[in-house]
Amino acid sequence: MSTAPSSLQTPAASSIPEHQTPQNMAARGGDPAPTTDSKRNYKGFVAGVFSGIAKLSVGHPFDTVKVRLQTSKDGHFKGPLDCVLQTVRKEGVSGLYKGATPPLVGWMVMDSVMLGSLTLYRRLLLENVFSNPEIRRITPFAQYQPDLHTLPSFGHGIAGILAGTTVSFIAAPVEHVKARLQIQYAADKSKRMYSGPIDCCRKIFRTHGISGLYRGLCATIFFRSFFFFWWGSYDVLSRLMRERTSLSTPAINFWAGGISAQIFWITSYPSDVVKQRLMTDPMGGGLGDGQRQFRWWKDAAVAVYRERGWRGYWRGFVPCFLRAFPANAMALVAFEGVMRWLP
Repeated sequence: MSTAPSSLQTPAASSIPEHQTPQNMAARGGDPAPTTDSKRNYKGFVAGVFSGIAKLSVGHPFDTVKVRLQTSKDGHFKGPLDCVLQTVRKEGVSGLYKGATPPLVGWMVMDSVMLGSLTLYRRLLLENVFSNPEIRRITPFAQYQPDLHTLPSFGHGIAGILAGTTVSFIAAPVEHVKARLQIQYAADKSKRMYSGPIDCCRKIFRTHGISGLYRGLCATIFFRSFFFFWWGSYDVLSRLMRERTSLSTPAINFWAGGISAQIFWITSYPSDVVKQRLMTDPMGGGLGDGQRQFRWWKDAAVAVYRERGWRGYWRGFVPCFLRAFPANAMALVAFEGVMRWLP
């Protein structure tokens, strides 16, 4: 990864100088930071497109394997490697990229909402909550961050929860469609229920309405509440690396972003398994894809335990964990490269 600065710097949120205003705080970990400069906004938007493409190109095959392991019947795959080999042998390399169009199309929207809302929530929390010495005094671990002009790591975690909830209203239908496309195992397109994301959206909406597209919304919000650990740990790691190492800011973003992403998945993975089970459960009714099994999040959670015990909540974890670091790292490499290239 290049350590050369781009025209849009992405320092860790925790490394904001004391004189910098809360409005300038932004999300990190490989994502561009919104600024008030119109030219930089333009460059950030374009670079963000390439960042999303890079992240999807590296991460989607891992995600396909993860979803298939999470939702397949026992014995279908022996493990992650067997899932990859079977998929490539029967469906070709393109099989690993099934369902890639929805997240690719929705990435910029989700990234924009995530970054914008995270920045807003950070500013609001700093100005209206954590600038109060009394509140800060009782905030966990805030005694190690006494500066009232900076948001404590706990505040970054709370902002992550709020931003995760906000972006869930966009992410839920995108992830729903993606998951249904990913579990279509037929190599022959004519034998698949959905010919693509638009066809999937159309059929679900026609038979189940908008609520059908948003199936799994509550599970998505719960899953993204674990952004607390992502953004909170990112701030902690960034502070430690800045204080105890001589790494450049881009290098700190690289390592802190990758490690914090893995921390997020370690804490959130069981909830993701349950979410995927909900989103790939037959819709029933006029769609004709089978009988619905789960009505609530709890039903899917119980089913996972009943079928596979506690190990069921970690099925498919290896490809997901392996994906977290390189996907975020490559996204940042693409972002920085494009930022340097744009006029």
